Amino acid sequence: MAEPVAPPPRSTGPLADVRVIDCSTVIAGPSCAKYLADFGADVIKVERPPDGDSTRRMGVPDPADGVSLSWKLFNRNKRSVVLDLKSAEDRDRLLRLVEGAHVLVENLRPGKLEALGLGPDVLLARNPRLVITRVTGFGQTGPYAHRAGFATLAEAMAGWASISGEPGGPPMLPPIALTDELAGLASAFASMVALHSGVGQVVDVNLVESLLQVMGPIVPAWFQAGFLQGRMGSSLPNSVPRGVWPASDGRWVAISASSDSVARRVMQLVGLGDHPGVATVAGRVEHRVEVEDAVARFVASRPAGDVVAGFEAAEAAAAVVYDLSDLAADPHLAARGAFVEVDGVTMQGLVANLSATPGAVRWVGRPYGADTDAVLDELS
Repeated sequence: MAEPVAPPPRSTGPLADVRVIDCSTVIAGPSCAKYLADFGADVIKVERPPDGDSTRRMGVPDPADGVSLSWKLFNRNKRSVVLDLKSAEDRDRLLRLVEGAHVLVENLRPGKLEALGLGPDVLLARNPRLVITRVTGFGQTGPYAHRAGFATLAEAMAGWASISGEPGGPPMLPPIALTDELAGLASAFASMVALHSGVGQVVDVNLVESLLQVMGPIVPAWFQAGFLQGRMGSSLPNSVPRGVWPASDGRWVAISASSDSVARRVMQLVGLGDHPGVATVAGRVEHRVEVEDAVARFVASRPAGDVVAGFEAAEAAAAVVYDLSDLAADPHLAARGAFVEVDGVTMQGLVANLSATPGAVRWVGRPYGADTDAVLDELS
C-alpha cells in the first residue's frame, strides 16, 4: 500500500456529478475512463493486489521517480483504490461502490466478470441505472468472443494492416497503440450515450469494430463494388497528389489535394497548369505518375519551409512532417494548449475544448492505493 499522500482536489467540471468505477487495465478501458475523468467525473481506479495495473510498469519511466509515463497518462485524474475481487469482502465493497456509481468500466474476457460473481445481473440488481461498459477484443457475443483480444490482432483482422505499407511490401502494423486509443474514445462516447438514456444497460465495445469505424468508405466500396484496396504507401486510390516527398534540406513534406479546386491550384504551382488531363479527379488518377513526379521535383528543389509557404500562398494543403521535438516547439500547438504540464509531467491536453464547461488535467496517475482508505471511508 502506498505511503499516505494528499487527497486530490475535487472537480468542478461538467461531469462532476458522475461517478465511474474503472476496473479495467492497460490502455483501452482506462482511456475510456480517462476521457470521462478529464471532464470532471469522479473516477475510482480499482487495482488488484499485490502490484496493480501492469501499465504502472509498461513503457518509458518518468526519470523523476521511475513510474511509467503510460500509467501517469492513462490514469490521470483518477483516484486509486486497491481491491481484491477474488475476496468476498472486497467484492462486497465494490458492490457498495456500485450503488452510488453511474458507470463501471471493465475489460476482462467475456465471462470472467460473471465468474467473479459480478456479472451485469448482479451489478444491475444493486444499481438498476448503472451503465456497464465492457471493452474486449471481439465483443461479448460471436464465435471469437472468448479469444484474447489485443490491438495487434484487431489491426490485422480489421483490414488496417492489409492496406498499410508499400506496394509489394509486407503488411504493416501501426507503431502506436492505435486501436486501444480508438476503442477508448468509442467507449467514452458510448458510455455517455448510455448514461444520457437514463437506462441501466451493458455497453459492448470491442477493438475490431472500433477500428473498422475509421476504415471509412473502403468498407462499403468492397461490399457494394467489389473494390479491394491494396497497399499504396502514402497514396490514396482517388486522391492525387497525396503523399510525402523529401525537400532539398532533407526534411519531408506531406501534401494532399483531394478536391478539384485545390488540386487545380496545386497543378498550377508544380507546372502542370496547362495539362488538360489533370483537371479532374479521374484525370489525376489516370496520370498519377506524371503528377507525382511533378510534385516530387517541386518539393525536391526547395527547403521544406519554402514548399509549405508556396502551398499556403496557393491556398493548398502541405505540412512539414513533424517528430515530437517539432511538435513541442510548434507555436500553434502551444497557443492551443495541446500539451499541459501537471505534477511535473508534460502530456497531451484535453481531447476537446468546451467554451462554457471546460475539462482539466488535474493530476497524473496516482500512487498505488493512494485513495483506498478515503474512498472506503465514504461507504461508512
